[in-house]
Amino acid sequence: MRLHQPFPDLLGASPHTMRVLLVDDQPLVGEAIRRMLLSEPDTEFHYSLHPQQALDVARTFRPTVILQDLVMPGVSGLDLLRQYRECAETAAIPVVMLSSREEATIKSEAFRTGASDYLVKLPDPVELIARLRHHSAAYLSQIQRDQAYRALRESQRRLLEANLELERLNNVDGLTGLANRKHLDQYLDEEWRRGCRSRKPLSFLMVDVDHFKLYNDSCGHVAGDEVLRQVAGALRDGCRRPADLAARYGGEEFAIVLPETDAPELFWFGETLRRAVSDLDLSHPASPTARQLTVSIGGATVTPAAGEELQELLKAADLALYEAKKQGRNRVVSALSMRSSAADTKSGRPESLLREVGRGNR
Repeated sequence: MRLHQPFPDLLGASPHTMRVLLVDDQPLVGEAIRRMLLSEPDTEFHYSLHPQQALDVARTFRPTVILQDLVMPGVSGLDLLRQYRECAETAAIPVVMLSSREEATIKSEAFRTGASDYLVKLPDPVELIARLRHHSAAYLSQIQRDQAYRALRESQRRLLEANLELERLNNVDGLTGLANRKHLDQYLDEEWRRGCRSRKPLSFLMVDVDHFKLYNDSCGHVAGDEVLRQVAGALRDGCRRPADLAARYGGEEFAIVLPETDAPELFWFGETLRRAVSDLDLSHPASPTARQLTVSIGGATVTPAAGEELQELLKAADLALYEAKKQGRNRVVSALSMRSSAADTKSGRPESLLREVGRGNR
């Protein structure tokens, strides 16, 4: 039987400790039991003459075993037994029933109600003490086992939380709080494989902070780190779906993975991110193209297929980012398709693969 809210002062008790609560309306029986236990070491005895008060006495005395008469005036011993089992503080305390009759049907009903043992009174002292000690020791051992299990579960919970936090930190960029390059590479590989199975499009954005070196040189690296954190926050907030991943690619470059996102969605998503960064209204006094901090974004979309390489998607997005910078920065450019990118690169016409989506101030 599972224990509920064990008494704290019993948690470290020796298995030889015994607290006996006798519930019987006959004082002669109470005195006889007291004398039987008088010479027993590590034993506390409490006698309750009034069965109506037995439950409250049990909650106060905190017995390790209850010895109780089956037939008492005003209350049935079985009804009192049910009260013990319905109370969280006494639900698991072993109860030994005392009866003047040895009847199989009465015994069966007592055990079915929750009795731990059954004795005909007055029992032999040796047998009584042996049974009381057996049930008391089992109860104390169960309390201590449950406490050990609770401590173990709590330790396992804390270990799991620590491992999850360690895993999270292992996947997070320390400066920006976004996914780091390692996690980005793993996630891209997983989504590529999933896309091969589902035949759903996969989009990828490269985001570069415009003229960031000039910002660092003029404003200092501390200010530069703060700018990167704010840009990262805008990118993270822009990723509304659980599957979207914003990551720090390296330096002032960021990457966005957009599973199951087609080319038109990619266009407008990139423009939304560009505007979100512009709306931060971060001053860039050293920028030759604008007086506020801006980003250039390049993106590509492909439906993954067996035989194709993930690196081609990254190359197409990188080519689009290069084109965005070439056209004056603070804009979004997207490669039309990975297959066309590879073909036109060979023909020397990469510009024909790119579409300008958003155009900021030059």
